[in-house]
Parts: sequence; structure tokens; C-alpha cells
Amino acid sequence: MKGRDALDNLTSAYRDRRVLILGGLGLIGSTVAHRLVALGAHVTIVDALFPQFGGYRKNVEGIEGDIAVHVGDIRDEALMRSMIPGQDCIINMAAQVSYADSVVDPFLDLDINCRAMLQLLELCRQLNPEARILFPGSRLQFGKITRLPVAEDHPQIPLMPYGIHKMAAEKYCQMYHRIHGLRTTAMRLANPYGPRQQMKHSKYGIVNWFIRLAMEDRPITIFGDGTQVRDYVYVDDIATVFLLAGSLDRTAGEVFNVGSGVPATFRDMAETVVRIVGKGRIELVPWPPDYTNVETGDYVTDITRMKTLLEFEPQVSLEDGVRLTYDYYRRHHAAYWE
Repeated sequence: MKGRDALDNLTSAYRDRRVLILGGLGLIGSTVAHRLVALGAHVTIVDALFPQFGGYRKNVEGIEGDIAVHVGDIRDEALMRSMIPGQDCIINMAAQVSYADSVVDPFLDLDINCRAMLQLLELCRQLNPEARILFPGSRLQFGKITRLPVAEDHPQIPLMPYGIHKMAAEKYCQMYHRIHGLRTTAMRLANPYGPRQQMKHSKYGIVNWFIRLAMEDRPITIFGDGTQVRDYVYVDDIATVFLLAGSLDRTAGEVFNVGSGVPATFRDMAETVVRIVGKGRIELVPWPPDYTNVETGDYVTDITRMKTLLEFEPQVSLEDGVRLTYDYYRRHHAAYWE
């Protein structure tokens, strides 16, 4: 399957296939689940529903009768042993997703973001070596950015435990492919946003958090002059990337960046939010004294390898993505932050 053919053939690729989504009640996992159900797949979700990590049963509203949901922790080896056999594709979206919290509790981050992935790979080697295994890494694996756009060969010198553990988990994926022949694919995600992300605090998705602030007519604070650059990628485009990666033989063993490839400054993003929501205001504030310890510098994704492997590039602009996200929370905000 190539190019448009790959998208057109997703139904044949996933119809009646068994897909296990770990962390499947969160932003990306639940979006993938909705897509897979529409494609005719048999979807099983495992999610610990830890309050701080953003998994919600509401995220699978409308498909509850078409999927199996198990509340459990991916660190539970016995649970994973019972879930892995017979699956055609395993997508590990389960994660500790706050880089700030990884500094506060690095061992929790290590257990969830790295050790659990190693356990998953080893259990797949033992119990289901033919499964496709998809792992979401992070742009934070790169650390300080020295050249733009950021391609896969950019140095990886992570600034925080979160990035270190994601990088180590990616290396385990590559090792298990190289040594044991597991069909792993790792993708380093830029800044995801979109419907179904938790909105109780600002630790996870900055675009979503700004949308909440604007909806409540609160100030949106930006450090410095707001010219720092980021790459924001809409969740539906990320879901398409995962579906393609799990359906194409040529992605086995690969690692590639996932982003929009379109740079946007913090200020441009915030102004887009304020304009679309019709409320809120932007306030520029000084950088905190220790910001250089965590600030990576400007980031925009080089999506050349992604486009080459998948023959796909993101379709949703920041303008359209913010509008779609706002429309979702305008109707469903009570479930996500009240």
C-alpha cells in the first residue's frame, strides 16, 4: 500500500484485526480507538485511570459496546501476560506524561515510561512475537535544539527524566527489532492537542490549556516575548500516523518524527486561541530564573522521513485544529475540568 492507497486500504488492513491499546482512554489512544472501531477492528483497551494522567471513560462514549475495556496498570506483569497473546497490533499509549512531574518523581516516570515498555517487549518476544508494536516517543528526547527543522539524526541530550526514559524505551524497541525480530515502530511526537485531552491543569497540553483559559476569560500568560517556536500537531493526524505505521510492513524497525512540520510561535498560537474562542487575553511575563534548565529552544519537526515512510503529511492546520478542539470543549467541558 502506498500513498493514497495506504489510507484507502486501512479498512482492509484492520478489519477483524485484534488491536490492544494500552492507555487507551487518553487523548491519542481514545482517538485511535474510535478510528479502529470504524475500520472494523476488535479493540481492547487497558487503562489504569489514574486521575492525574487524563484517562476518561467518556473518551470512548459512543463505542462502549464495540470495545473491551480493562482497568489495570501496564506495570502488572500478570495482567500483561493475559492481554498480549492473540493481538495483531499493540499500541502503548500508557505513560506518565508530565515532564515536570518526572523531575519530582523520576522513579515513577522510569517505571511507567521505560521499564513497562521493556516488560512489554519481553512479553511480546515470549508470547506474541508476530504482533506489531507501536511506541510514542517525544520531541523532548532531543533536549536543547541546535538546528531547525529537527530531523531524526539531531543529537539526543534530554534535559529531564521524561525525555531520558522515552529515549531509552525507544532504544529498547530498536534492540528488540534488531536482535529478536519484533516488528516495532517508534515515533517521536511534537506537541499534540485536540479533543478528549484532560483540562484540569496545565502540565500536559498547552494548546488545550490555553483554550480553557480563554473560555473562562482568564489571562493567558506567556514567558518572554512569545516568539519561541513550537510544532503543534492535531490528534486526528497523529491517529492517522499510528494507523498507517501499524499497517505498513516498511515501518517495522523504524523511528521517525511526527509533527505538523509547520512552525508557530507561542504568541501566534495564543492569538489564534483568543480569536477563535472570542474571549481571553494575552499577558507577557518574565522568564523564571531557572528556565534554561528546561527550555529546549525553538522546535519544528522535519517530517521528511514520516512522509517518505507513510506517504502522508498532516492535514489539519492550527487554525482548524483549535476551532475543532474549542467546539468539542464548548459542548463537553464539564466532563474535563469541573
